[in-house]
Amino acid sequence: MRLVMASANAHKAREIAQILADHEIEPRPDSLGEIAEDQETLEGNARVKAAAVCAEAKNPAVADDTGLEVDALGGLPGVRSARFAGDSASDLENLSKLLEDMQQVPSGQRTARFRTVAVVIFPDGKEVVAHGVVEGSIAEKPRGTGGFGYDAVFVPDEADGITFAEMKADQKNLISHRGRAFRSLAQMLDQ
Repeated sequence: MRLVMASANAHKAREIAQILADHEIEPRPDSLGEIAEDQETLEGNARVKAAAVCAEAKNPAVADDTGLEVDALGGLPGVRSARFAGDSASDLENLSKLLEDMQQVPSGQRTARFRTVAVVIFPDGKEVVAHGVVEGSIAEKPRGTGGFGYDAVFVPDEADGITFAEMKADQKNLISHRGRAFRSLAQMLDQ
């Protein structure tokens, strides 16, 4: 199936394309400007992005939104993960704010999860929605050089103490929230 990518994030687009390798993925239309991610839920943001791209490209569009939910911070940064340190914050600024906010949180209380919602919207209005979650904890300092966003501090429960940024891409995709959401989405699309 041919899908138009809603994400303008090159790292995320590459990761999604690897997971949806059995589908033809087209890049986000250059004519499309910034899409406001102003919804109160991950699903809402993913839906807005997919709908905007679908309307512009006149083809099925795939989008996602991901949030890091830290228990010691009451679920923050959550839906504001990409803008945790401000609306135009960089990955490094968001990561720094997270670690600063967690300075006094002891190692046994640093539990967190990554949650992804993936959405495909078709020109006729039909949509397919899939979810992916991975449980883990927040490391006290960044480790690894791979990945992006909060990957250098997120230690999945099933990863023997290493962060997403310390994993190879295929290893990360097997257990990640995004991998789970998009594998589920691919199965739904194939039905």
